[in-house]
Amino acid sequence: MSLRPLKMMSENNDPDSESDVGVKTRPETKKPPLYKVLLLNDDYTPMEFVVHVLERFFGMTHAQAFEIMLTVHKKGVAVVGVFSHEIAETKVGQVMDFARRHQHPLQCTMEKE
Repeated sequence: MSLRPLKMMSENNDPDSESDVGVKTRPETKKPPLYKVLLLNDDYTPMEFVVHVLERFFGMTHAQAFEIMLTVHKKGVAVVGVFSHEIAETKVGQVMDFARRHQHPLQCTMEKE
């Protein structure tokens, strides 16, 4: 009986041979760009209506909506949320349709963050 060490099948002393172990690289995935939804001030839309819009379409509490409404009133514009393109587009459409149905000139837009 020989006492030589056994060579494992997976061992390979040839440096030029290819290994069976593959390394997969994952392509880097980018996060989709985000869009700010902006509410613009006008001289005709009642403040209460703006507060209602912020509560209804952006899920704000009455206090949060009131603060944002005051910012829109004082500064002329305020960011009311940041969303993916599709959601931002939907929110803008909902606000504009709702304002039109209630005969208010409230304007809502979106821009890339």
